[in-house]
Amino acid sequence: MAQSKEIAENLQELLAKEGILVKLRPVSKNEESTKDYFEVLVPEAEVEEAHSIIIEKGF
Repeated sequence: MAQSKEIAENLQELLAKEGILVKLRPVSKNEESTKDYFEVLVPEAEVEEAHSIIIEKGF
């Protein structure tokens, strides 16, 4: 989960650079979508690697 669209996009870019497929999905449909929470989705086979990268980079 990311607390804003900006954070979600930063995570997406970081993981994509490492070769991990990433999809972002808003949790709700607020009028101002930049303030929504976002799910950061990765394939099940890459969850552990994605988690390690996120922790390593300090997110």
